[in-house]
Amino acid sequence: MAKKSKKHQEVAKLVDRSKSYEVSEAVALAKEAARANFDETVEAAFRLGVDPKKADQQIRGATVLPHGTGKTQRVLVFAKGDKAKEAEAAGADYVGETDYINQINQGWFEFDVIVATPDMMAEVGKLGRVLGPKGLMPNPKTGTVTFEVEKAIQDIKAGKVEYRVDKSSNIHVPIGKLSFDNEKLIENFVAITETLVKIKPQSSKGTYMRNASLASTMGPGIKVDVSSLARG
Repeated sequence: MAKKSKKHQEVAKLVDRSKSYEVSEAVALAKEAARANFDETVEAAFRLGVDPKKADQQIRGATVLPHGTGKTQRVLVFAKGDKAKEAEAAGADYVGETDYINQINQGWFEFDVIVATPDMMAEVGKLGRVLGPKGLMPNPKTGTVTFEVEKAIQDIKAGKVEYRVDKSSNIHVPIGKLSFDNEKLIENFVAITETLVKIKPQSSKGTYMRNASLASTMGPGIKVDVSSLARG
C-alpha cells in the first residue's frame, strides 16, 4: 500500500489542482503523470451551463475525431436486403436481423456499437430494456439509425465518438490513448470542444463552458483552460 501511496504523492505534486492549463500543457502533464503499465485511455470531461431537465438542453450527438480514439469499434448492423449487403461490404463485424436480437436477449454482447436501418427499429426497439442501460441503443441523433449504412460504419471505424450530457450537466468523451502523439491528443481535444460549442442551445443562460479537464484512466484530473477555444 505504501508504494501506491508514494506513487499517488508523486503524481499529486505534478498537478496544481487550482490551475487551469493550456491544452498542450495538460496533455504533457497527463503523460508525465502516467504510472499504469498499460496504454491508458485519455478522456475529456466538460461541465456545461445547461439544464438537462429541459428537452432542448439535453445535449446528445456524435462526432468523428480527427485521429480516432485508438480503439477499434466492433459494429453490429441490423439491416435487410441490399442494406445488409451494403453493411457487409462496408466492413461491419456483424450483420443480421432477428437472429442477433435473439442472441442479445440471451446475453451476447460481443460488439461496441449498433447501427440499424429505420425499418428495423420496430424489432430493435424491443431490446430497449437490455440495450438502454448499457448506452447501446441506436439513436438518430448519433447517426446510428440511418439508411446511410456505409457512411455510418465508416465514421464509426474512423473514430466517431458519441457524447451525451448526464444529469449533472457533465459530458465525458474518450479522445485517444496515452501512446498518441501529443499533437493528436491536442487536436482531438480541440475538435470535441469546438463541437460542443457549436451546438450550444439558444436557451442556455450564463457561462456555457463552465469547466473542462482531461485525465488518463489511472491518472489525475487536469483542468484545461478552454477560454481561447470556447466563447459563451
